[in-house]
Amino acid sequence: MLFGGFGLFARANATAIVALLIGAISVSRAIFLILNLILKLYHPYLARLDAHLRRAAAQRPGPDRTINAQ
Repeated sequence: MLFGGFGLFARANATAIVALLIGAISVSRAIFLILNLILKLYHPYLARLDAHLRRAAAQRPGPDRTINAQ
């Protein structure tokens, strides 16, 4: 809301556009990091699920590995 209002009433020059972009990116990154921290604190089972998925992905056959057909 703040960046939209500022962008609406500010003159369009390179400095204003770059400042708006940097501000919007930093705010969105901060929100993302806070939400990521909250998810890790309140849902620790997601980290265990991630470990299980990584282990399963490491065991699956890829282009260089084939399934033993018997």
